[in-house]
Amino acid sequence: MKRVDRRIRAMTTPEGIAMPVTLAGRGARAAALALDLGLIVFGFFILILVLGSIGMNLSDAENGKSSAVGEFLFVVLILGVFLCRYVYFTAFELGPRGATPGKRALGIRVAARGDRRLTAEAVLARNLLRDAELFLPLIWIIGSIGGEGGIAGYAAAAWLLVFVLFPFFNRDALRAGDLVAGTWVIESRRPRLQAAMSIGEDHRSQYHFDEASLSTYGEHELQVLERVLREDRPEALRQVTETICAKFGWTPGSGDEHEFLEAFYAALRQRLESDMRFGKRKKDKFS
Repeated sequence: MKRVDRRIRAMTTPEGIAMPVTLAGRGARAAALALDLGLIVFGFFILILVLGSIGMNLSDAENGKSSAVGEFLFVVLILGVFLCRYVYFTAFELGPRGATPGKRALGIRVAARGDRRLTAEAVLARNLLRDAELFLPLIWIIGSIGGEGGIAGYAAAAWLLVFVLFPFFNRDALRAGDLVAGTWVIESRRPRLQAAMSIGEDHRSQYHFDEASLSTYGEHELQVLERVLREDRPEALRQVTETICAKFGWTPGSGDEHEFLEAFYAALRQRLESDMRFGKRKKDKFS
């Protein structure tokens, strides 16, 4: 009996097509967060070393103006803390790949749940809530290590534990930030060109596509198009045809959607394979 992957969900693409996606595992998400925090700590350590070196040199050169120099470097340090704490995750997840370096290393990315698109508001919401989930309780815990935190330290540890365990108590492994923002984290392995879908060698199409139209899409879109052709659902074929035609100002025909998409698939695949022979690779339309 074939085992059913319980992490499979449906996500609607910008073209309006429901596509299956695989939720990222809790272990992958934890490892990605650990990598990102490691990068942040390393970057912060380098910043401290650089500012310390600059401070020592400027203090010697300014002959007694070390106080002003120290204040300036302290402001720079606070700015660095702000960037590490708030900007790092938000900036990367707002990018076209929807992933921080840690997530990219683990092959996962942030996406909107259901039929919504990932918006800047959603990314900001999920990352602002991380402050309450992670950074604030950690600060309290670190501050209470010397025994001065008392009850506040234990409360912070309990608070942190609740949010750490939160993904284990819902079927989509959502953290609190995902629940509020309407997001989830899915697998996003680097796409590879699969074996070409069989289109008869005697196939001759009335459609011809110029360089501009073929250079718009990449490997991800090719895979989506191939899946649509294999499933051969009339409504999906019509929606994708209309989306492609609207993008380039073409007028779609009626009843020949499958032939049109087959021709576009063949032309796009030929272009991508030709580029790969010259060391160029276009992963998706954002590349």
